[in-house]
Amino acid sequence: MKAILHADREWGIGKNNSLMFSIPADMKFFRETTTGNVVVMGSNTLKSFPNGAPLKNRTNIVLYPDGEERNDCIIVKSLHSLFEEIKKYEPDRVFVIGGAMMYKTLLPYCSEVLVTKVNAVGGADTFFENLDKNSAFELVYESEPQETNGYEIRFTTYKNNAVKTY
Repeated sequence: MKAILHADREWGIGKNNSLMFSIPADMKFFRETTTGNVVVMGSNTLKSFPNGAPLKNRTNIVLYPDGEERNDCIIVKSLHSLFEEIKKYEPDRVFVIGGAMMYKTLLPYCSEVLVTKVNAVGGADTFFENLDKNSAFELVYESEPQETNGYEIRFTTYKNNAVKTY
């Protein structure tokens, strides 16, 4: 399992249950990386999508303890059920996409974290763990900086050297 996100200089990832930045290059990377794969999210992330609809061309698994059954995504009611569902897929095809509680809970189980670093401060009210200060994680890839939509971004990959099994 992997995690994918964008973060500002302070590891901020969101504001008011939404993204802080609208960066086409980051959205393109997210779309190309996750399309045809499995995305795992919490209920607030699902609700933040247009019309609360799951992402197209992906298997959407949503941890939603009090959620209703839906036929457009897979609803699981507990962390145990989530792990049982995730086991049905190739680990490299499963991407955690938010929100903050899902990232925090599933980070130890992620083999990699794909972070688009935005060289700005977005006024976040939600943060991701600073992987540069987490001894289990190692920065294994960092792209050259690129300017897009007025922001400097870098695509990075962190490897988890202490992955927990589920």
